[in-house]
Amino acid sequence: MSTSIKAAPMTAGERKVIFASSLGTVFEWYDFYLYGSLAAIIAKQFFSGLDEGSAFIFALLAFAAGFIVRPFGAIVFGRLGDLIGRKYTFLVTILIMGSATFIVGLLPSYATIGMAAPVMLITLRILQGLALGGEYGGAATYVAEHAPRNKRGAYTSWIQTTATLGLLLSLMVILLTREFTGPDFEVWGWRVPFLLSIALLGISVWIRLSMAESPAFKKMKEEGKLSKAPLTESFGQWKNMKIVILALLGLVAGQGVVWYCGMFYELFFLTQVLKVDAKTANLMVAGALVLGTPFFIVFGSWSDKIGRKPIIMAGLLLAIITYIPNTPVSIFNGLTHFANPALEKAMANSPASITVDPAECSFQFNPTGTVKFTSSCDIAKQVMASNSASYTTIPGPAGTVAQVKIGDTVIDGYSSKGLTPADAKAADAKFKKEIREALNAAGYPAKADPAAINIPMTVLLLVILVIYVTMVYAPIAAALVEMFPTRIRYTSMSLPYHIGNGWFGGLLPTISFALVAQNGNIYYGLWYPIIIAAMTLVIGTLFVKETKDVDIYARD
Repeated sequence: MSTSIKAAPMTAGERKVIFASSLGTVFEWYDFYLYGSLAAIIAKQFFSGLDEGSAFIFALLAFAAGFIVRPFGAIVFGRLGDLIGRKYTFLVTILIMGSATFIVGLLPSYATIGMAAPVMLITLRILQGLALGGEYGGAATYVAEHAPRNKRGAYTSWIQTTATLGLLLSLMVILLTREFTGPDFEVWGWRVPFLLSIALLGISVWIRLSMAESPAFKKMKEEGKLSKAPLTESFGQWKNMKIVILALLGLVAGQGVVWYCGMFYELFFLTQVLKVDAKTANLMVAGALVLGTPFFIVFGSWSDKIGRKPIIMAGLLLAIITYIPNTPVSIFNGLTHFANPALEKAMANSPASITVDPAECSFQFNPTGTVKFTSSCDIAKQVMASNSASYTTIPGPAGTVAQVKIGDTVIDGYSSKGLTPADAKAADAKFKKEIREALNAAGYPAKADPAAINIPMTVLLLVILVIYVTMVYAPIAAALVEMFPTRIRYTSMSLPYHIGNGWFGGLLPTISFALVAQNGNIYYGLWYPIIIAAMTLVIGTLFVKETKDVDIYARD
């Protein structure tokens, strides 16, 4: 090891540079989150050739595409960051991210150019994901290498707030644009937040140009001790690779699912399952973010005193306990109770079921739109899912034609096999009409009643979800930085972070909604984050070592 770089108190200039780094990251997250917040509208604009359910899932998949490629961005830009420096890598990532986001606002829709539209959209999402894959590791490394030794958790927690602030900024811009464009928002107004990102890009580039290089990186460069092959050192040597694996499974995977459950899934749950109108849902989520975001700083600072591990593990445990459906402390059951009490009452008083021949049931997932669901089981499940009606599936004898029971009302399903297009269309309209009438009679609301929403209690539950996010996320940057040596830090910490957040976390909305569509229970998708968080809790508790007292300046 080389001589340690002394951890001096932060100067005013260093604070300014770190603030600039955080602000630039806010804008980058703003770009990324616009797509997630507008997924339902984008589904109509770019995947209108598919049925409504498949279009939304495909839109979520396009959203997830940006997460899937994030680890590859981490490898590419992490390597650059360890070879040429943190500052210049920042400039590349922000330029790619900002340009791709601006172009999304200019893309023709499916109705204009057909399949070329979703192909172009997904290409831009991939570019965004690659850029973001190189962003976080650089920001966390850069800030930690500037911070005083006993304040790494506090200083890096400011980087953690940027994701939340970026989401909040995107929600605010969307809400204001909705107000100004009115009914035209879903026609062309949705493009405005994407186009406005060009101004944010200009500000971010100016900020990035004003930044100075990390002192730890400069010291290593002057001593000629930079890694010549950061990828080989990080992932080709077991002593480092085992830490990468432990960081992923014992810290970041669970953090990722709790983060996305508390930042994205709850918004999808409110709008797509509970049928709360988008404006009300966005305002409630925005309010929760405002109230919950300061806890990033609280838990980041606490992690400097009591350690990173206890706070992260406590957040995972609390999330697991309160995610479990149908328990007295279940947060998502509580959201149903306070945001759509009529739906909760209907599910309790008039439960729904579908009696089917299991052999004719398919997995309810059609991202390409090429599969035609023609069996009575598949048709019945699609119609019930589109109405956000929870149901149980009852196996019937072979050859059973699906039969839907809502309360005391029984509706016979149908199979479209062998029907002419006209007959199939008529049968579909008749079946949907009967299902909707039965749901109405049983008290299942088509939309959440705005007057019946208990806004204070709904926001309180959303704040609790955000606080879980702050517990698992605030200390994670400092913990990851402290696990790896300076010469390969950018590369080594970026990969587990982006696999955990990009794959385990980023795919949460898609996986959870696919599980709900298949199973029929609106809470069934929660088992995905519960299982992943439980895995991380066990591995992290048993095998992850506390890092808060590590001298990162001595680790070259």
